[in-house]
Amino acid sequence: MTDPDRTVLRVSGADAADFLQNLVTNDVERLDAGLVYAALLTPQGKYRADFFLVPDGHDILIDVAEPLAADLKKALTLYKLRAKVSIEETGIVPARGLGTAPPGAFADPRDARLGWRAYDGRPSEEGVDWPAMRVAALVPESGIELTSDTFILEAGFERLGGVDFRKGCYVGQEVTARMKHKTELKKGLARVDVEGAAPVGTAVEADGKSVGTLYTQAEGTGIAHLRYAQARPEMRAGEAIVRYEA
Repeated sequence: MTDPDRTVLRVSGADAADFLQNLVTNDVERLDAGLVYAALLTPQGKYRADFFLVPDGHDILIDVAEPLAADLKKALTLYKLRAKVSIEETGIVPARGLGTAPPGAFADPRDARLGWRAYDGRPSEEGVDWPAMRVAALVPESGIELTSDTFILEAGFERLGGVDFRKGCYVGQEVTARMKHKTELKKGLARVDVEGAAPVGTAVEADGKSVGTLYTQAEGTGIAHLRYAQARPEMRAGEAIVRYEA
């Protein structure tokens, strides 16, 4: 089985690397070492899409969640202007598995526990509980923890290696840099213990007030977005008990 919920775009042309370097949150020059995890933001610094950049000869592939692919392609096309690039959808279906990357595959740059990804038609490793792996590594997912209201530093992009503060300008860079250097993050994603279950997006409450939102849950743990100062060791999300250790 492959990963059918992903779309792979191809960016080709003489200006492909420079074009993406001026837009995305991470350093495209890191493609020399393998996959690069990055995002495209709005000019206001909010999340628009996250993806893997994949080296493919002189071209660069973009491995993105399928629901975000059309908007991402449209956005990149609008930014293209006179750049010598073309952006096309491919029929490539990514594969993934755990452990050390086999020949021809790439290590997942977000967290070693998430194994490898490949783009050569091989099957994915079967029987892996990927949501549980994500929760254990505190890795957000497109369309679940990552939405149009997300600021990427609150989603852990610095920890996940998805943003480079030395590469120069990109869309949304000013807001992201300000959050990094001038403020202390007061809210963000956290791993919590969950007794029971609650629908994704359920409000987390403490002392009768909403202090965050509960998202993906697996094997008694979950990912929540919390206001840190208001979070308590024991909270509720619907019928579920949520426990948090600061």
